Amino acid sequence: MDIGGIGIGSSKPQQRIAIIGGGWAGMAAAVYGQQAGHAITVLEASRHWGGRARGMAWQDSQGRPWQLDNGQHILIGAYSHCLDLMRIVGIHPEQALLRLPLDLRNRQGQGLHLPDLPPPWNALLGIARSQGWRWADKLALLRWALHWRLRKFQCADHASVADLCRRLPNAILHGVMEPLCISALNMPLEQASGRVFLRILQDSLFAGRGGADLLIPRVDMGRLFPASAAQWLSERGAQLRLGQRVRQLQAPAPTDGRSGWLVDSEHFDSVVLATPSAEAARLVHPLAVADAWAATAGALPHSAIATVYAYAPQLASGQAQLPAPMLALQSAPQAPAQFAFDQGQLSGQAGLLALVISTSAGDAVTLEAQATAQAEAQLGVGTLEALKTIIDKRATFACMPKVNRPSALIAPDLWACGDYVEGPYPATLEGAVRSAIKCLQGR
Repeated sequence: MDIGGIGIGSSKPQQRIAIIGGGWAGMAAAVYGQQAGHAITVLEASRHWGGRARGMAWQDSQGRPWQLDNGQHILIGAYSHCLDLMRIVGIHPEQALLRLPLDLRNRQGQGLHLPDLPPPWNALLGIARSQGWRWADKLALLRWALHWRLRKFQCADHASVADLCRRLPNAILHGVMEPLCISALNMPLEQASGRVFLRILQDSLFAGRGGADLLIPRVDMGRLFPASAAQWLSERGAQLRLGQRVRQLQAPAPTDGRSGWLVDSEHFDSVVLATPSAEAARLVHPLAVADAWAATAGALPHSAIATVYAYAPQLASGQAQLPAPMLALQSAPQAPAQFAFDQGQLSGQAGLLALVISTSAGDAVTLEAQATAQAEAQLGVGTLEALKTIIDKRATFACMPKVNRPSALIAPDLWACGDYVEGPYPATLEGAVRSAIKCLQGR
């Protein structure tokens, strides 16, 4: 990717750039900065690369080893910048990701499934073939899609996704709109931004062939990019510091005659904050030039995601099987999971299921019991053994209508990147990577 002319970049002499945070956004910024010829230092507070999207080795009570993620993730075909980054650091997406045409069907085969055709033919044929809907429902969905395409996927800033879908039949509302909205924005229809939702539809369903494809990782999220990026950066001379939490940012004293910033008293020409929004707000709050930015970043509302990992002996032994590696689940107040992933079909870990609960509420014990009971009832794989439940209470910012997101530029030579930074996408891996590009381009 050409990133010439970057704001902190190649049109100036080589700079020492500190990137604080080693998640997807931080490692993306580091890779792009390294490509542009800068001296890169990455400082990560934890002992692992990847932030909220990384792998973790874990052993259950029976001594069985598992390779889990700290939350199940998927990508889509429209995530072109994520795919480019993987290739740069030596990952082949064709091998590391399972590509499937958009499939929101449940175990019974009901729901939306798009064939591998260019738009709009994939949507037309997929809707026409969908099982469990009346023809009136299918025509209503086609009219809805045509209506928003003619309006160039624009709506009022204050509109929610529920506002956009008020005239849709309940079968379409619950069978298509809810799973699309929850998977893309991690918000219920009534609270999710209609404007951002339409942008996702435009870029995925209608931008080109394969844009709406599901890209499901076959390897853990660390290997998929951040850990691989760390190795790539190290081989090219970047400084990588795990276990180093930054305490303070300061401007150099006027008598120093230098611009840039001091990171715990170490001088850098530019700094990129690639931390969660609350941590970035903590670091810049003492800086008079960043009061407004810190207030905006610190006030962002957040939404939780839970992933329940469970073991299905019947799947492991071959007594039962699922028709696809990802299936939609029918959710309800006491059945909170929206999707199930069969890791046996993905990573070769036979019997391992990942049950995803977006916009989760409640404690781990309750969610675990509810999700495993729900999966037993809806997947037909026998009794499940709960293994581990991971809840990220600040998994995403709440992408509501008119939510105020902070800008990428905080102050001269001080930038922020992350999925929460101002941009067209919700809290996604692609949004995080694009925010890193914005920092390096100075736009």
